[in-house]
Amino acid sequence: MRCFYEEGLQFACKEGCNYCCSCEPGFVFLSREDLERLVRFTALAEEKFINTYCRKVPMGGFSMLSLLERDNFDCIFLTKQGCSVYEARPRQCRTYPFWRNVMESKESWEQEKQACPGIGSGRVYSKEEIDALLCVHAGQDPLILR
Repeated sequence: MRCFYEEGLQFACKEGCNYCCSCEPGFVFLSREDLERLVRFTALAEEKFINTYCRKVPMGGFSMLSLLERDNFDCIFLTKQGCSVYEARPRQCRTYPFWRNVMESKESWEQEKQACPGIGSGRVYSKEEIDALLCVHAGQDPLILR
């Protein structure tokens, strides 16, 4: 069966959009690597970073670490100028919109396009690039807190 993105897909963030960083409630779960990168970038101690910028999300018998949101659901790091930690942003942010649930089918890609004005414009990501972005998630599971 032919992959729907065999010929690649167009995507480019639209200046001033920030939709994926705001507007709706959600979680930006952090992996150990994400946390370490953000701690280095902010020059805060890990505990201070967690207490200032994170929330523990109960998932039954354990919790996962997610970035905080503002009252309007904006990411805690979203400013009028954009992402204040862009160079150290979590993997979830770096790989959008090439997430497994979005890339499951042509239909799921088209559904995401309704919310994201950058899908279908800009440069073409090759199948190889998309596959590599999908693989970024492998081995970087969200941090589990007990």
